[in-house]
Amino acid sequence: MKEILSFSNVTFSYTPDKPDARKAVQHVSFSINEGEWIAIVGHNGSGKSTMVKMVCGLLFPQEGEIRVMQNVLSEETLWETRSKIGMVFQNPDNQFVGATVQDDVAFALENKGVPYEEMIDLVHTSLKRVKMDKFLNHEPHHLSGGQKQRVAIAGALAMRPKILILDEATSMLDPQGRDEVLQTVLELRREIGLTVLSITHDVEEALLADRVIFMNDGKKYAEGTPEEIFALGDKLVEFGLEMPFAMRMTNLLQSKGVLLANKNLTEEELVNDLWTSNFNK
Repeated sequence: MKEILSFSNVTFSYTPDKPDARKAVQHVSFSINEGEWIAIVGHNGSGKSTMVKMVCGLLFPQEGEIRVMQNVLSEETLWETRSKIGMVFQNPDNQFVGATVQDDVAFALENKGVPYEEMIDLVHTSLKRVKMDKFLNHEPHHLSGGQKQRVAIAGALAMRPKILILDEATSMLDPQGRDEVLQTVLELRREIGLTVLSITHDVEEALLADRVIFMNDGKKYAEGTPEEIFALGDKLVEFGLEMPFAMRMTNLLQSKGVLLANKNLTEEELVNDLWTSNFNK
């Protein structure tokens, strides 16, 4: 598979003149292949945000290297690298620059000098992919939080990025808005093989990823499938993360003597386990 993004022994400190000071990111290595969804989880101060800033070229590592599409990220390759990255940020209200939905999606394309007919096609195609094509002329303040984030995703898609980065993109949304955004990302992965890197403290979001990178105190503590990471159990809680709801409920029910066969990650798995272990006999 084609490698889209990689960190190789990356270290960054906000106080490089103080060698003994804590480093924001320490000797972190990982890679993301085309079509994968990777979630980086960790408590506040674990290094997640610093890693995103480095991917976007807002910061550069003091040790190690970052590659995007096999090219080393540097000041010389910065603008070419940024053109391959789509970003969706935490606050949907801070991302709108257009007076209407279609103006907003077209904004970056206009700045890039994309011909008008091609731009219109990209705007309509991108909005259709996130199921917001019926809102072309709507003003942003008439949209829900989930709808605004879907428009932000459309704006990123219109630029045809190699990777979409979700930087706490669901943390300010209500449950319905969160589900809308995550369902959109899942559908885009199925339809166009979108590569996704999500930075999140939402363990339910991390369950949707192919792999999870668990950061603690600037270091990569663990990397694996969601099943492997959440099998760490109490260690995650010790480092400031919650367990998925279904796992917490499974543990509670087992402590009350309810027969369950599995460590369930999702509510659907829990319901099926309850049925097969206790009623389907």
